[in-house]
Amino acid sequence: MSIADIPKPAGVAVTVAMLVASNLFMTFAWYWHLRAQKPGASSWPLAVIILVSWAIALVEYIIAVPANRLGAASGLNVAQLKIIQEVVTVCVFIPFMILFMGEKWRWDYLWALLCMVGAVYFVNRARL
Repeated sequence: MSIADIPKPAGVAVTVAMLVASNLFMTFAWYWHLRAQKPGASSWPLAVIILVSWAIALVEYIIAVPANRLGAASGLNVAQLKIIQEVVTVCVFIPFMILFMGEKWRWDYLWALLCMVGAVYFVNRARL
């Protein structure tokens, strides 16, 4: 089965699911070391942190690149793919920040997410 064989609505749904998965990996690639490094403890060498982050990010690219190709084949343009990715980033990052990093909830996170939902509307308005 090729990308062209996937029905467009299913392709968009699979694209979003793949972007969520890829974003989980990228979020960990960027921020895992901030939790791993405790205040007062000796830190890992930056080169090690970068290499581990690159290894995690490789998985993100293995998922994200096909997701974007599938999304484009399903009728999404580059602006739509980018805005979807940004909303996914916020939806993944807020729980990551609270659950994994131990940050406190702030209502500003909800307002930021709602602004992103507005961006999704405007970039997709012609399709609606």
